[in-house]
Amino acid sequence: QVQLVESGGGLVQAGGSLRLSCAASGRILSSYNIGWFRQNPGKEREFVAAISTSGGNTYYADSVKGRFTISRDNAKNTVYLQMNSLKSEDTAVYYCAARFSLVTGTLASAVNYAYWGQGTQVTVSS
Repeated sequence: QVQLVESGGGLVQAGGSLRLSCAASGRILSSYNIGWFRQNPGKEREFVAAISTSGGNTYYADSVKGRFTISRDNAKNTVYLQMNSLKSEDTAVYYCAARFSLVTGTLASAVNYAYWGQGTQVTVSS
């Protein structure tokens, strides 16, 4: 069992930056691929970014490529999402999710993740 807790959300003006953190407990995070997803009311959960167990491979949605950076510090059992040049359309609840390294399937699909945090709200004002 992996417990995930997101933090770092808040209200920011368009063009600003935020850094989200995803802290894990219960298991060694280095055994898990980690993804960030976001969701607005009435909409499906949307893939944002993912990172492999070692951090050597990262993946991004086209909508955030070049603006967001995912990273991890396995010694701290924490994954980060640095968000720059924020836009109003980035407003959402952001969730981190964990998938054990041996699980197959695309990292961009929410159904392939077994563990989820409670989410953190990001609001970008225009």
